[in-house]
Amino acid sequence: MVVALGSDHLAYELKQEIHALLEGMGHTVIDYGVGRVESSDYPVSGRAAAKAVAAGDCERGIVMCGTGVGISLAANKVRGVRCVVCSEPYSAKMARLHNDANMLALGARVVGPELAKMITEVFMTTGFEGGRHVKRVAMLEPEED
Repeated sequence: MVVALGSDHLAYELKQEIHALLEGMGHTVIDYGVGRVESSDYPVSGRAAAKAVAAGDCERGIVMCGTGVGISLAANKVRGVRCVVCSEPYSAKMARLHNDANMLALGARVVGPELAKMITEVFMTTGFEGGRHVKRVAMLEPEED
């Protein structure tokens, strides 16, 4: 699977850990995040990763900032993206099963690297259940103006 990664400066080190994990799982990673720890703006990398997912260039995306909240908000502004902030594996599992979430957001100041890896593994290995959830996922798309 091709996975988009994005982060701001606060999550740079966590992004490096997740990048290595994903490659170890056999995924191809495209990094849309910053390459440094100097201050950067999370909406830029969050939106870039989200656009890659929405365009089909990447099948899933994982974005990171201090809390995961800001970068998830930026990603969710892109039509077709369903980005969920998770701080534990159960939410990641259910977001995939029932919501067909195609992006995961992690907070580097909220979860440590080992928990972030667990959450990522669950997110990447859980499929969409389909069935009754297909209609509900379609209802998540923004209304036309």
